[in-house]
Amino acid sequence: MQSITRFFFAAAVLTTATSFHAAEPIRYRLSFPEPQHRWMQVDVTFPDVTQATLEVRMSRSSPGRYSLHDFAKNVYDVHTFDKSGRELETTRPDPYGWNVTGHGGTVTVKYKVYGDRLDGTYLAVDTTHAHINMPAALMWAHGLDDRPATVAFEQPPGSNWQVATQLHRGSTPLEFTAPNLQYLMDSPAEFGPIAIRQFTVGPRTFRLALHHTGNDGDADAFAKDAEKIVRQEGAIYGEYPEYEPGYYTFLADYLPWASGDGMEHRNSTVITAGGSIATARTELLDTVAHEFFHCWNVERIRPKGLEPFDFDRADLSDGLWLAEGFTQYYGPIAMQRAQLVDLSSTARTFAGLIEAVLGPGHLVRTAEEMSQMAPFIDGGRTVDRTNWSITVTSYYPFGGAIALALDLTLRDRTDGRLSLDDFMQAMWRKYGKPGGSREGYVDHAYTTADAEATLAEVSGDRAFARDFVGRYIQGHDVADYARLLARAGFTVRKRNPGRAWLGDLRLESRTGVRVATLVAPSWPIYRAGVDQDDEIQQIDGQRVAGDNDVTAALQRHKPGDQVAIVFKDRSGASKTASVTLGEDPHIEVVVSDPTPVQRAFRDRWLASR
Repeated sequence: MQSITRFFFAAAVLTTATSFHAAEPIRYRLSFPEPQHRWMQVDVTFPDVTQATLEVRMSRSSPGRYSLHDFAKNVYDVHTFDKSGRELETTRPDPYGWNVTGHGGTVTVKYKVYGDRLDGTYLAVDTTHAHINMPAALMWAHGLDDRPATVAFEQPPGSNWQVATQLHRGSTPLEFTAPNLQYLMDSPAEFGPIAIRQFTVGPRTFRLALHHTGNDGDADAFAKDAEKIVRQEGAIYGEYPEYEPGYYTFLADYLPWASGDGMEHRNSTVITAGGSIATARTELLDTVAHEFFHCWNVERIRPKGLEPFDFDRADLSDGLWLAEGFTQYYGPIAMQRAQLVDLSSTARTFAGLIEAVLGPGHLVRTAEEMSQMAPFIDGGRTVDRTNWSITVTSYYPFGGAIALALDLTLRDRTDGRLSLDDFMQAMWRKYGKPGGSREGYVDHAYTTADAEATLAEVSGDRAFARDFVGRYIQGHDVADYARLLARAGFTVRKRNPGRAWLGDLRLESRTGVRVATLVAPSWPIYRAGVDQDDEIQQIDGQRVAGDNDVTAALQRHKPGDQVAIVFKDRSGASKTASVTLGEDPHIEVVVSDPTPVQRAFRDRWLASR
């Protein structure tokens, strides 16, 4: 672990050649004069400013998120001052920044920022706590990325809150430090009445910082289950990262007004949900499993497009199928290995992954191309209509399905000798564990070509690695999941065998019965020319008043039959078409009674480590 003392010494040595002292840290003070009105006061001082114009910014993006959020929209009452307290004029070069001149080397900015969304991305302030995602709250300045920072919290009137964060401890219980901008912006904080639970695994310490509506017994039991997950995921890699502050922290807000979210950070994670530990335990633990896996995968095993993180724009990566998708796979695997879910639940998870990759989106975009859609679909908002419902499959389940296929393929090829665990360990040794020359940075970010080369090394077969990546990651093929899962005693089968199918059509009643969904090219009804907003009037000679009428018509037929459809397009033109019905393609995965060989294979895969 790199101590803060060593960092400051190193910084001083590096800057001696150009300035006779190390630049002072940027100083933040966060106060809450009126938490009931959900705003926070921020005072930030930038000392030793050498630029004639200091470019002060609010972030447009946030670590762990891939789209733009433009946090400046909640900032107001901005004032800037020089060292003597004289107020300075500012100009606005764009909606996200303030330029300050005539400062004499020191600039203090004072502003308010409103926050009323409790999740992993935004700021939330009220009388019960302050939940702070730093990009949503803190201004920073261009050119000062490597400056250390101090962050001091002030208690709201009459409160006695404490702070949980991955920031380094400072000189007082309410003061913390960060070595640079990347680490500062990646370090959320919970300031409030926190219940702390702590456990150790080997030399590593883990803290669960809970703000919730439950009791001490709930917290104790939840911490024990979280420890089971931590142990199982540690076994996948064979070791834990070195957590720079000396511990890893789960920042969990389980409150009725919270939005469901999970957000990874280098040495911590934010998890928020409206459910309680008592009533939504499995769902909450599933998020714990996903987010903790990220302390290896994405935070240290990092795709090249995300390193270093750019706070001025959205980052583009073609590797989220691995960074997020493989994590999406391993969360439920860890839950199964920790015996926190049963096999039937895990089988349903596999079915969901397979269903996603069988959807129409995989025919349009590859896994790499889906990853590149992240700036648009990861919490971003659009006003215009898109066709994403039939052209986009989220890189989370898409990558999860690829991980499932690769894990089972490696096990199948080697009779269980190799697995995806071996691949992740190799990625960790080559790209994650070497770390970075500066705290908060990753020096060896990977590309898809790097992942392919690692797969070739692990499997000992370069042709296999090229074929797998080419077909399933850079191509449009879908793995034979039925065959792969059968080795572990799972059966993949049609959910509704023999049922006639027009497509996953959804209707709504508004000025007639209209199609409420886009129609995918892979649906039989597509060839009839029907699409969103068209009015369906008759199917098979029967008047259509809603979804039930469509279901009734289909029940009279079998796949391969032809039915007539009468409809009006959005212009009002009446049309009649004939549709050849297909078979409902939706699948399910069920747990079979395994043979001894299947059981042994399954246990090597899913049993506790």
